[in-house]
Amino acid sequence: MLLGHEGVGKILLKLDDVNPEARDEYGRIPLLCAGGNVHKGVVKIVLALDDINPDEKPDKRGQIPLSCAASRGTQGVVKILLGRDNVNPDRPDEFE
Repeated sequence: MLLGHEGVGKILLKLDDVNPEARDEYGRIPLLCAGGNVHKGVVKIVLALDDINPDEKPDKRGQIPLSCAASRGTQGVVKILLGRDNVNPDRPDEFE
């Protein structure tokens, strides 16, 4: 995971063998962790990549980045996600 280190994230994402949608042991992609931990810079870096759709990658519990950010009160990340055309604010997830 990139865990809020913007500089490291930028370097890693330039490498061909780094997958920005690789999952950790909980099924979380970096965007889900960054959004839930108020790492707005990392969220912006990941969302700038082609073919990244935050609504398509729930974790093992069914949580998507928008609900993770909202449930943790990370307003800045919620605003970033809601500003995208490919994020549906009415999309239910399976997180309980």
